[in-house]
Amino acid sequence: MKIIVPMAGIGSRLRPHTLTIPKPLTLIAGKPIVQRLVEDIVKVVDQKVEEISFIIGPSFPKDTEEKLMAIAEGLGAKGKVSEQEQALGTAHAIQCAKESLEGPCVVAFADTLFKADFTLDGETDGAIWVKQVDEPSAYGVVKLQDGIITDFVEKPDEFISDLAIIGIYYFKSGEILREEIQYLIDNNILDKGEFQLTNALENMKQKGLKFVPGQVSEWMDCGNKEIALDTNSKVLKFSKEAGEELVSKNVMLENSEIIEPCYIGTNVVLKNSTIGPNVSLGDDSVVENSHIVDSLIQTNTTIKNANLKEAMIGNNAYFDGEFKSISIGDYSVLK
Repeated sequence: MKIIVPMAGIGSRLRPHTLTIPKPLTLIAGKPIVQRLVEDIVKVVDQKVEEISFIIGPSFPKDTEEKLMAIAEGLGAKGKVSEQEQALGTAHAIQCAKESLEGPCVVAFADTLFKADFTLDGETDGAIWVKQVDEPSAYGVVKLQDGIITDFVEKPDEFISDLAIIGIYYFKSGEILREEIQYLIDNNILDKGEFQLTNALENMKQKGLKFVPGQVSEWMDCGNKEIALDTNSKVLKFSKEAGEELVSKNVMLENSEIIEPCYIGTNVVLKNSTIGPNVSLGDDSVVENSHIVDSLIQTNTTIKNANLKEAMIGNNAYFDGEFKSISIGDYSVLK
């Protein structure tokens, strides 16, 4: 089994946090989004994952490949990194890692997290993870008949179905997917100006391949600050229920209180402060004389004299002030 992870988007809706860190490497409850994604997939597929192939953008930081390789190796898999030089659509992104499209594989776009009890059936031609949504026109959707997917439609103008494709797919044959995407590219078959995976899926269906839906109970995005904070709260809840150790043992507490669920990283100092609930506070951070709830804070950041709610703060930042709901990126100073 191989996992293909397209993650070349620039994450413009999450700026300023994605100006220096790619969105999939943003920490949620102490782990990069993309790490949580592939860990969850490994649990669902219940098969040995031999390779994880990541597709990144040309402007990503130099250490991105090193971080991604470490994530793959941590799951006992070989890591590969490819580059998508131009944003030409979902199918084009996958084809940038065409050498990895062999045998059974999962394709997972790294801007989403999920929770599912779905067990993958390796005998099917493929599976598409879906979630019922209120506004299907913003998504690719599927139609079903007798438990089999009959139609794939990209962002329908009229109501087709409310089962949205969340961006995670299983293919029994990566080779067939590779051939269908190459056909789109060779014949310049565009949909809304891009090479779309849904078109390749439709062609595969027309040739007799059968795809089944994989239902998820939670679909969590990190597209903007508000959604990222909501996702952080949900991940903290799920992690606590799963028995994960969320508060490091070497946290220095001085007249301070942690209200769970919270993630508190290593070498964190808390003085005269109350943290939580629903707060992630990264490694090597210092918080003094502050009250913080429902917030997502990255690493090596200092916060003083603050009363924060629904705040998002980047790495290596410094904040000292009376603002309550802030969003500042890496290396920012606000005082």
